[in-house]
Amino acid sequence: MDNPNVFNCFNFIFLFDQTLSTISAALLAVDRLSDISPLFFIGILQILLPFTLFDLYVNGVNQLYDLEIDKINKPYLPLPSGAFSFKTGVIVTASSAILGFFTSYLIGSWPLFWGLLFFFLIWSGYSIKGPLLRWKKNPVLAAICIFSTMTLIFPLSFFYHMKTFVLKKAAVFPKPLMFSVAFMSIYSLGISLFKDIPDIEGDKAFGIESFSTRLGQKRVFWICVSILESAFGVAFLAGLSSPFLWVKFVTGVGNAVLGSILWYRAKFVNLNDRGSIRSYYMLIWKLLYVSYILLPLIR
Repeated sequence: MDNPNVFNCFNFIFLFDQTLSTISAALLAVDRLSDISPLFFIGILQILLPFTLFDLYVNGVNQLYDLEIDKINKPYLPLPSGAFSFKTGVIVTASSAILGFFTSYLIGSWPLFWGLLFFFLIWSGYSIKGPLLRWKKNPVLAAICIFSTMTLIFPLSFFYHMKTFVLKKAAVFPKPLMFSVAFMSIYSLGISLFKDIPDIEGDKAFGIESFSTRLGQKRVFWICVSILESAFGVAFLAGLSSPFLWVKFVTGVGNAVLGSILWYRAKFVNLNDRGSIRSYYMLIWKLLYVSYILLPLIR
């Protein structure tokens, strides 16, 4: 699986996740069908443009500082494969950050600006080598980076951008948003632990202490599966709390099916095969995409 197609696949996954998470958070801000207007879709584009630029920055700065590690773990990436020179990587990375902030300034949304700023600070600290930085070397700090991004930065900045800036309504913390944050807090924890499982060889070689290098791949794998299953359990119970029968049915059946798929496929993962692990990791993201559709239904 170590080829450019893997990189393209992961790029597509993260771009698709960014789009669906934006739409999901935007729908949480909708109180009535009349809120879904051309202005609503403009608001979604206002989120996607700067955050997509910052996705490029985050991936770029991570590759710049992980060049030697990626030659072992991910030789198909642009920098270790030689597709981009180091200088080109620096230019693309810096330009993405500058354009992201400039776009945010032109839009003029404070929720969007603060979300971008924290996104920038957290993932710069995650990758950059320096005093009190390079947080990816600490498994707890690395998990906090992913947890805070998926649980707080994305849903809250997207929601309040749509609620207060686009729809011009009062800032509230409604039930659907609470359930979404609860679900993402658990699911993002599972993702943050799982992402280092296939990279254990390079991490050990360069002294990166992840939970996988400390506890072993098999143990961390089943911990992750259990955490992800509990997230679907929370979503299942949240759906049952709805006063609407159709919401109970759709979210109940939907989350039960997602949890069953996750558990069934886990039994066939070969932890000695990096390709098998990455295939399951992509499945985790695909199940999250379906959850993005189910979460806004809980009312």
